[in-house]
Parts: sequence; C-alpha cells; structure tokens
Amino acid sequence: MSVKRICSLINVKPDQIAEYERIHADVWPDVLACLKRAHVSNYSIYRYGDLLVSYMEYNGSDYEADMASIAADPRTQEWWEVTAPMQSPMPDKLEGEWWHTIPEVFHLD
Repeated sequence: MSVKRICSLINVKPDQIAEYERIHADVWPDVLACLKRAHVSNYSIYRYGDLLVSYMEYNGSDYEADMASIAADPRTQEWWEVTAPMQSPMPDKLEGEWWHTIPEVFHLD
C-alpha cells in the first residue's frame, strides 16, 4: 500500500491568526484520535502570512470513506465550527472544497 500525500491551502483571517495558533497548540484529543482512526498521519499546518498550508499523509485503503468518517465525527464537526469562521477559502477552490488541495510536483523518499 502506498502513502497518499495531501497538501491543501486556505487563508486565515488576519485578526484570527493568534487565536487560530493558540487553539492549534492544544488540539482536542478526540479530534486527533479521529484523524488517526482514519489513517491520517504526519499532519502539519504551516502559516505564511495569512496563508495556511496543510500537509498530511494517508495510509489507509479507502480514502473517500475515511475522509467521510472524519466529516461525520461529532467532535470534529464541533472543532470545525470553531475553526471555520477563522478561515477564508482560496478563490480558486473546487466545488465542495473548503481547503484547496494542490498537486504534488516533486517528492524524494
């Protein structure tokens, strides 16, 4: 089974940067456990100015089902209710996206 690497972008509202970083310094344990159950690992969020860059690796066998399980998790939904107002999607995001997934152009193991 190969690892699926996902990189996504979203903007953080300038007046929300400090709060966004504060809550991500102590992500709710239930949210982290849900990600791990869905075979997500090596997950990081970086900030450059107002731009957030997310990177994660997926090690499961059914990406769509595992992402749906994350979206259906009540505690994760609560987390998103907190974080979503702090974010502003990319103008060129695709239909149904919140974070805009970007293509990988190079990787070295």
